[in-house]
Amino acid sequence: MLNTTLCYIEKSGKYLMLHRIKKENDLNRDKWIGIGGKFKDKESPEQCNLREVLEETGLTLTTARYRGIVTFVSDECETEFMHIFTADEFFGELKECDEGVLEWIDKEKVFSLPIWEGDKIFLKLISNPLEPFFSLRLEYCGQKLIKADLNGISINI
Repeated sequence: MLNTTLCYIEKSGKYLMLHRIKKENDLNRDKWIGIGGKFKDKESPEQCNLREVLEETGLTLTTARYRGIVTFVSDECETEFMHIFTADEFFGELKECDEGVLEWIDKEKVFSLPIWEGDKIFLKLISNPLEPFFSLRLEYCGQKLIKADLNGISINI
């Protein structure tokens, strides 16, 4: 089981998004995703989130909120626990990322980008600052979302 973090950094009604176009053999190739990556040994979700954001963006988060966990199930790769964070306070200068192109995107426009179908579910959840911590299970066959459960209850997709 793979553990990763995914952070949606917000500024002026925009999310900092990563367009994954630089790596070959990338499950996320050509998709737009948040900022994050794989846990290192002995890291907590919070430590991994801070490290990955700094490594990929050059930004240091001064606040981050742990919003939920997504169980990503696919017939093409290992099952993954994605620990979802949001942040809106940070410092530093944005740098070039070796995994793709970083761009500030209007939050409403993110849904029209090539993103995973399941991302639309949790992006709606994190857009509400009062939304409680959630557990979302997303099951894919190839690139197609075939099942979604929110807090253990099946939802329409």
